[in-house]
Amino acid sequence: MLYHLLFPLAKSFGAFNVFRYVTFRTAGAFLTALVVTLLFGPAIIDKLTAMRARQVVREDGPQSHLKKAGTPTMGGVLILLAVTTATLLWAQLTNRFIWLALLTMLAMGAVGFVDDYLKLSRGNAVGLRPRQKFFWQVAIGIAVGTYLYVFPTDAFTSKLAIPFLKNWMPEFGIAYIPFAMLVLVGCSNAVNLTDGLDGLAIVPTLMAAATFTFFAYVAGNAVMARYLQVIFVRGASELPVFAAALVGASLGFLWYNAHPAQVFMGDTGSLALGAALATVALVTKNELLLVLAGGCFVVEALSVIIQVFWFRRTGKRVFRMAPIHHHYELNGLPEPKIIVRFWIISFVLQVVALTTLKLR
Repeated sequence: MLYHLLFPLAKSFGAFNVFRYVTFRTAGAFLTALVVTLLFGPAIIDKLTAMRARQVVREDGPQSHLKKAGTPTMGGVLILLAVTTATLLWAQLTNRFIWLALLTMLAMGAVGFVDDYLKLSRGNAVGLRPRQKFFWQVAIGIAVGTYLYVFPTDAFTSKLAIPFLKNWMPEFGIAYIPFAMLVLVGCSNAVNLTDGLDGLAIVPTLMAAATFTFFAYVAGNAVMARYLQVIFVRGASELPVFAAALVGASLGFLWYNAHPAQVFMGDTGSLALGAALATVALVTKNELLLVLAGGCFVVEALSVIIQVFWFRRTGKRVFRMAPIHHHYELNGLPEPKIIVRFWIISFVLQVVALTTLKLR
């Protein structure tokens, strides 16, 4: 919005020329999302408390979680407010990928919101039925995949970019649609599973969003894409604004979500954040790098898959409890130590992901 309002004034006032630079607007989106989160955080937390939107703790979960029962949840609305506000203010609103990323995030956030609301209204940890929740996630994923396939930016859209193998990109054809759906649904659920301890999910999300801010900038810049030998995606140049808004909102939310948490994001936030990261990865052709940058999310999701699969086959558990962070809790590791170690691992994974830009 600011771009469309102020950049035309550059003809009369040269200072407004800065709005043409995506780097300036990316910084603006980051700061705006951060400020919105910090300013509106207390009011939203108070409102959630007044609405009795309190965390419902699983009865079969670690006993240490019982003290979290009165903490407000559905704080994801704060993240969505901050990201949406910052993106609408600083992005070029004629860019179709901005709307794709924003609407996908909000749609998945709506699924999470309904799930959270049902849990609260029923007073237990049962929200949407798994089939209902999965149906809407799949529907959103198929819609995104179909849009990218039917309205491609270039010949690379339905191909899979493989790091280190720049000259081999398998063509998916129409199979790209279910592939995109799997990326979107998988990432949103993986972030959701990770969101089990104070700050455990938001910092890896913050770090991955920062990594993809850079990846999006490179993919949308023809000169840098050619130099680093990555795919140049026409129209992706505005996605750093959206990704930076994710970083700012996540950092601001951490202010209230750090241990001991004043608010939890709930499915409203976790599903939306996972979908937002996945959409940026799909558009910029970094689907496989999402697995690396989001390695903590992948491990959490795999721990649940392994636990369920092995229990159904043998009646025994691989972990004391899944996702795996609960396993460490039950083994006596303090919650803050688990959280910080996950943060450290996530940071290392971002560094490794960024190094792939020069190993092509």
